Amino acid sequence: MQVKCVLCDKVENIEDYSLKAKKLRNKKNHMYLCNNCHGRIEEKTLQRHATGNFQLYVEKKNEDELI
Repeated sequence: MQVKCVLCDKVENIEDYSLKAKKLRNKKNHMYLCNNCHGRIEEKTLQRHATGNFQLYVEKKNEDELI
């Protein structure tokens, strides 16, 4: 299966029956990132975590929704 990285537009081949290919076929909101772009994003995210200013905002559920 040919896939295109959404950031750098690099075209790569992945196995047709791999888990990543299945996710791309069945769920249209999944995007493919090449290994270089994925590594770059991971590295920059870890740097932001190390600064202490990075927070993940978890959506709070109302007690009314839980009932």
